[in-house]
Amino acid sequence: MTLEAKLAQTEALLQEIARDHAPAVLANSFGAEDMVLTDLIAKLQLPIGIFSLDTGRLPAETYTLMQQVRERYPANPVQVYFPNTPAVESFVNEFGINAFYDSVENRKSCCHIRKIEPLKRALAGQKAWITGLRREQSPTRQDLGDREFDADNGLMKFNPLIEWSEKDVWAYIRENQVPYNELHDRHYPSIGCAPCTRAISVGEDIRAGRWWWENPENKECGLHVKQSAVSIIKR
Repeated sequence: MTLEAKLAQTEALLQEIARDHAPAVLANSFGAEDMVLTDLIAKLQLPIGIFSLDTGRLPAETYTLMQQVRERYPANPVQVYFPNTPAVESFVNEFGINAFYDSVENRKSCCHIRKIEPLKRALAGQKAWITGLRREQSPTRQDLGDREFDADNGLMKFNPLIEWSEKDVWAYIRENQVPYNELHDRHYPSIGCAPCTRAISVGEDIRAGRWWWENPENKECGLHVKQSAVSIIKR
């Protein structure tokens, strides 16, 4: 399928979401995929909100892009959610500032405090949320479709770029001069918190730089992992 065909499908799905699943929001982590979706929502003038989770450990380059997005898309302000301060303080004081390196359990606890709990607040009152997930990103995402019911959060979840390749994403960004995180130019294809993200080498998997000290099957923060049974709808 050509990029033009994929783009048409993505635009149609975004319009469907705005029409049939309002209120809906895009989760923007300021990665390349989320910037494509932000640009499309702005161009199509869709009534879809945008939010981001500021974990408190993001790279400086992500904050720079956050400001650029604010200036580039003034009609589409990004609502920022922060982790619960007492929860962060309790975790750090008990386990240490970088305790996520010590065990998968600690890392997932940190992700829960800094991402999962704020996500639930961001999704409160919404009927659907949109992500930049693509099937080729990770072994944990191979079975995803363009939509599913998110039973954990009680709303629909859409993945409009599910069929896009990395090449497709960058072709769109270059063609439309979409702002992006400069870390991508330093071999960071996937960007999360600063201490949990590194550059990758040529030939490495695009998610190899995320939680690189863990096995591939553990490499999810929990935002896109089902905590209960979910019925997947593939199209």
